[in-house]
Amino acid sequence: MTMQGSTGFVVETSALTKRFGDRVAVDNVELRVPRGSAFGYLGPNGAGKTTLIRMLLGLTQATGGTMRLLGRSVPDERAAALARVGAIVEEPRFHKHLTGRENLTVIAAAREPEAHDRIDSALARVGLSQRADERVKRYSLGMRQRLGVARSLLADPELLILDEPTNGLDPAGIHEFRDMIRGFVAEGRTVLLSSHLLDEVEKICDEVAIVDRGKVVVQGSIADLAAGGKQTILIATSDEEQALTILSEHRGVKSAIAEASGIRITLGADSAIPSRRRTTSAAASSWRGWQFADSSLHAYRSSSGSWRSRPDWRKQHELDKPHRRAAADTHPEELATATRERRVPEATQAARTRDLDVRAHCPADDHRLHGPVEHPRREPR
Repeated sequence: MTMQGSTGFVVETSALTKRFGDRVAVDNVELRVPRGSAFGYLGPNGAGKTTLIRMLLGLTQATGGTMRLLGRSVPDERAAALARVGAIVEEPRFHKHLTGRENLTVIAAAREPEAHDRIDSALARVGLSQRADERVKRYSLGMRQRLGVARSLLADPELLILDEPTNGLDPAGIHEFRDMIRGFVAEGRTVLLSSHLLDEVEKICDEVAIVDRGKVVVQGSIADLAAGGKQTILIATSDEEQALTILSEHRGVKSAIAEASGIRITLGADSAIPSRRRTTSAAASSWRGWQFADSSLHAYRSSSGSWRSRPDWRKQHELDKPHRRAAADTHPEELATATRERRVPEATQAARTRDLDVRAHCPADDHRLHGPVEHPRREPR
């Protein structure tokens, strides 16, 4: 793989901004991605990660600011810049009636002739050699993610841009993906990946930029973020008085102070929080709702607009909904039992039972078993 350009950064943005009406999705982002590194763009869902990637690839127009890929201005030199860029934006899409190999052949036809020679090696690199001749409609989401990476390798990219690449992967697949990314970096490539998983970014990346509500909160190497700054957490709770009492008795808490935006906790040197989950905690002073107990940054926006952490739970659906029965197909005794279980008033229950009894013996319904019934026509007066 040959390198283009000689600058120390493969991605550079200056005051990059994107607005959708009154909403600011990307807010004056200053981003510097070093050459030959794995760079993580870390933030919760809705922070503007995918929007930034779409602007870098020229898929959406920036409202303001400038950006450069591989030393070339985008969108002015977009075609030349993207010639050595491979990317996955959101979920990779393919022709489902074609096999994995056939999909890559279609993509290679739009590139240089050498791209055809890279198909087998790309499939082997992502672990799809054995399944390459199956139709994509039989692929799982994780397999389509792998095929998307293989598609990105056809250009022999100097820069790989991957949007939430571990989505759909099982634990074994995530572990293999880490090794694959580190292998790309060892070859001299640069990988820019977005994620909301703190733990994965820390294990994969050399550099990180933490983004919240479209703004980059902090940017730097993982080592620098781990070594510098106070270890702080900002939390929001419904009972600050009780929370302060509990925190004051915890041996790992150096101080806990109530502020207008929540309770700011400064961790002591003997904090019980594992060090690998404290690596980027220097940025937590600006990121509300940081949750060290879980590697993923599950969060939701409260009515006041602030981020608050929540456990990883799924909404419980109602399972016991009233069962509807067709009146003409239900026996009166069954309806009486059902209505008592649903606590229908006795007067209503009796009325329904009488109504059902009449309708069950109505000759007009007999056509369901014996065909239509001929009713005598009324002679006009």
